This record gives sequence, structure tokens and C-alpha cells, in this order.
Amino acid sequence: MKLKVVLLLAMITAGLTGCATAPPKSPENICEIFYENRDWYDAAKDANDRWGVPIHVPMAMMYQESSFKSDAQPPMEWFLGFIPIGRASSAYGYSQAKTATWDDYTRETDNGWADRDDFADAIDFMGWFISKTQRINGVSKWDAYNQYLNYHEGWGGYKRKTFNKKPWLKKVSWRVKKRAEKYGAQLKGCQDNLDSSWLWRLFFA
Repeated sequence: MKLKVVLLLAMITAGLTGCATAPPKSPENICEIFYENRDWYDAAKDANDRWGVPIHVPMAMMYQESSFKSDAQPPMEWFLGFIPIGRASSAYGYSQAKTATWDDYTRETDNGWADRDDFADAIDFMGWFISKTQRINGVSKWDAYNQYLNYHEGWGGYKRKTFNKKPWLKKVSWRVKKRAEKYGAQLKGCQDNLDSSWLWRLFFA
């Protein structure tokens, strides 16, 4: 009976990993983000191991997309200023994944239980997307600028270079690139500590 209780508690704890939490207090520092949310680092590390995506790239993209808000979504649009007519798109959650793309992800990864407001699922989705971008459009997983253009415009839009008609998007992509560079430099200074903590929790927690 005691063993059953322990296993049940372990399953509940695992199910809670990566669940919705408040946005990090210091979103400009990736080390502080992961120190505040240790399970986020576990999830980011898992996505890195699974998809070969450098941790700082999807994190910079996620910052841009949702500011790490679990329930982020486009603003409501209004008719005549007071009649709600819906949102601009179906984007939702940490990754701001649209419903159709999210469905592709869950189908291709056989992850039907995934939720867009779960950090672990969201960053795994971004790892999947970045990896697929490399395969489809030949963009390096380390190239935050062009990865973000793909993320925003889609693989077909990127091929058609629709971003050339959107100078504002290029500016945003540049910000994502600079933030990824900053996150990458910060992570070099704390990853050994995070890894040791991650390994300790993996085997002894």
C-alpha cells in the first residue's frame, strides 16, 4: 500500500511539472528565470536533448511571444468599439502557438496530452518547430533572427520572403536575436550550476 501511495504521489508531481506559473520576476536574465523556476530548466534541457535546439534561442523567442505568460493570447477585436468579434488569431499560451500548428505538433510527436499553457509542452513545441525549420528551410537552430521570421511567417511565408514587406517584423526579429545572444552569454555563467542541480534532482529528488 505504501508503495502505491508513493507511486501515486510521484505521478501527480510529474504531472505538475511545467504547469502554469506566474511570469518570472527577472525575465531579462535567463539564469534568474531558471533559478526561480527550476522545473523550467529541466524542461528546456529536455527540449535541447530531444531536438538539438540551443536553450537560449527558444527562450528568447518565448520572451518575445508571451513574456512567459501561460495564458497569453492576442487582444480581443471590437466592432464599433464595444462589440467583441473575436481575437486576431488562435495563438495561445507560452509559445503563442496557433491551433493548427499545435495540432500538427501533437500529431507528429504523438503527444495528444500536451497543453499550450504548460511550459514543458510549450518549449518542446518550440524545439520541434525550430528543428523542423532547419529541415524545411535550412535555417540553423542557432540563428535566432531567421528562426523567429519562420516562427512568425510560417515555413511557406519565409520561403516567399513575406517578411520583406514587414520592416517592423525585421526589427522584432533583431530584438529576438540580441536577446538570444544575451541569454546565451548569461547561460554560460550559470549552466554548470543548473546542470548539477538538474542531475541531482534527476537521480535523488
